Amino acid sequence: MALEASFFAAAFAVAAMWLCLSAVASAFAVPTVAFEEGFSPLFGDGNLVRSADDRSARLLLDRRSGSGFVSSDYYLHGFFSASIKLPKDYTAGVVVAFYLSNGDVYEKTHDELDFEFLGSRWGGQWRVQTNVYGNGSTARGREERYLLPFDPTLEAHRYAVLWAPTHIIFYIDDTPIREVIRHPGMGGDFPAKPMAVYATIWDGSAWATDGGKYKVNYKYAPFASDFSDLALLGCRDDPVLRAPRDGGGAGCAEPDLGLLMADYAVMTPQKRAAMRAFRGRHMTYTVCYDAVRYAAGPFPECDNSDHERVSFSAWGESKNVVAKARGRGRRRGRRAGAGAGAGAMARLDVSSS
Repeated sequence: MALEASFFAAAFAVAAMWLCLSAVASAFAVPTVAFEEGFSPLFGDGNLVRSADDRSARLLLDRRSGSGFVSSDYYLHGFFSASIKLPKDYTAGVVVAFYLSNGDVYEKTHDELDFEFLGSRWGGQWRVQTNVYGNGSTARGREERYLLPFDPTLEAHRYAVLWAPTHIIFYIDDTPIREVIRHPGMGGDFPAKPMAVYATIWDGSAWATDGGKYKVNYKYAPFASDFSDLALLGCRDDPVLRAPRDGGGAGCAEPDLGLLMADYAVMTPQKRAAMRAFRGRHMTYTVCYDAVRYAAGPFPECDNSDHERVSFSAWGESKNVVAKARGRGRRRGRRAGAGAGAGAMARLDVSSS
């Protein structure tokens, strides 16, 4: 316990020092891997199509099956990203996911960090849901949902998860959209065991679109989602033997310190302003204001305010952010850049596509 406490003290000190010294990068330059270097097929057989240069993969959903792939290694903390282009046209009931999990190893106490993309009807738009689960805490789901300031079916956008021992950040196109800072009150609800990285497409008709009201219509199949620019930057760790492969005798402590010094691990004032602008304009639900599911009060890591609370219903749904039908042939919204300040983010229109 003393060693763990010393590490976290050092980790927070390094993060604080780097926050003072670092400048905001306009984009994260991270190395990517070929499919064969970092991933293996998960399911779907012929519905997983790898590119000729092995730098990207297409996942298909049809009447026969969905598809998916998984990283060849497990990681204890790191930065994981992919550029994803989502299926077009009618996609109600379709779910595309990019996530970390160890559910195949820890069936009842698994950890998970998710990007889930939920399909829509004609004239609608894809919604994005982020989830944070630790130690099997799915009954205390830490979900949030957002609309996107662009049409995700026209070109690929980058989605990333920073998972550090002290905090978690979800990114879209280098703009942070959610930060979860580890709070002592979270206990085991903060993910702390090695996880693999997954990408999948599947039929979520039972719940994905308007609570299951609209199902997958296979008349529009196959539904295709493209994954490229695959990045796996983390400390490889065996989830069973708990034997780190990248940290030597120090385990993953040394790689973790390096991770905390990376630009994508630091929440600068400029990035925090961009995050707040994104959330104010595009977040449709947050568990932090859901007083119906969690009547005892918000989770300890929630940074709530009375000023912000009035913008949400008792169910945690935004009173201000609603989906708008997208017109066809209109100008596309611009990408959400990492250095975008509040003014730039405010110009991103959910309905412009």
